[in-house]
Amino acid sequence: MNLEHLSGELRRIESEVSRVLVGQESLVEHVLVGLVARGHVLIEGVPGLGKTLLVRALGRVLGLSFRRIQFTPDLMPSDISGSTLYSQKLGEFSFVPGPVFTELLLADEVNRAPAKTQSALLEAMQERSVTTDGVTRPLSEPFLVLATQNPIESQGTYPLPEAQLDRFLLKLEVGHPSQAAEAQILLNYVAGFDPGELSHLSQVSSQASIVAMQRALGEIRIAREIIDYVTDIVRRTRNHPSVSLGASPRASIGLLNVARAHALWEGRDFVVPDDVKSYAHAVLRHRLQLQPDAELEGITADHCVDSVLRDAVVPKTSA
Repeated sequence: MNLEHLSGELRRIESEVSRVLVGQESLVEHVLVGLVARGHVLIEGVPGLGKTLLVRALGRVLGLSFRRIQFTPDLMPSDISGSTLYSQKLGEFSFVPGPVFTELLLADEVNRAPAKTQSALLEAMQERSVTTDGVTRPLSEPFLVLATQNPIESQGTYPLPEAQLDRFLLKLEVGHPSQAAEAQILLNYVAGFDPGELSHLSQVSSQASIVAMQRALGEIRIAREIIDYVTDIVRRTRNHPSVSLGASPRASIGLLNVARAHALWEGRDFVVPDDVKSYAHAVLRHRLQLQPDAELEGITADHCVDSVLRDAVVPKTSA
């Protein structure tokens, strides 16, 4: 497998998506790394920052099937997974697949649905299958859930349970673009850019190519010192004075996979400590439960991860 070729393809995907999502190159990179690592991504940000536009653009540029679910309080689990209906024409019951049977799924404002509906995604995100009426049906490969939520508005929302949060490999926080990027957004709008029409974007990848990238992770070498570094970081979150519940071994596996995916992004066949450090916040921030007094003092999960990274001894490795 030519890692340089795969890395170049990832960069071309980022460049094409960035034609419409101006000033969010880091966000695009993180989502693509999460996709290569076979993980799901939770994107948090106030309305109007292009979260939905990102997912729609990715679907077109990657050449993947794309479905969107608008989460609302009255959404039912069967609205996600599908249901068995009786067909008068056929005279029998048949399964009608729900929108989860796709390759790229946008769960828009996922925290607006109650826990019962949110749990309909648990099996799909972890086992990549859906069980209805006692029948388990596999999902396609690749399968990526990109969920969005608004961190400001709390009325009519349901906090994601810990089991749901832990299914997300990365949690990304989207900020406002720079002044130059925002000016470019306005220039694009004046020039006639329509966010609802993305036909001018080119498809630069395919389903087979994405699967090949995911399989190429097995060729990325990771030294024992790096593995010890990953476990040291995760174990330190469990002993941090401001954290009541630290990250689980699933977080260790996730951080290792993301580090490998970032090495592939850089065109390397080996992992370096910076691959781990650059994604530690995105992998860990949603998996830490803070002590009540820490929250009152304004300490955040990111502050705790900063502290852990300062204390963890960075290994010296050679390619």
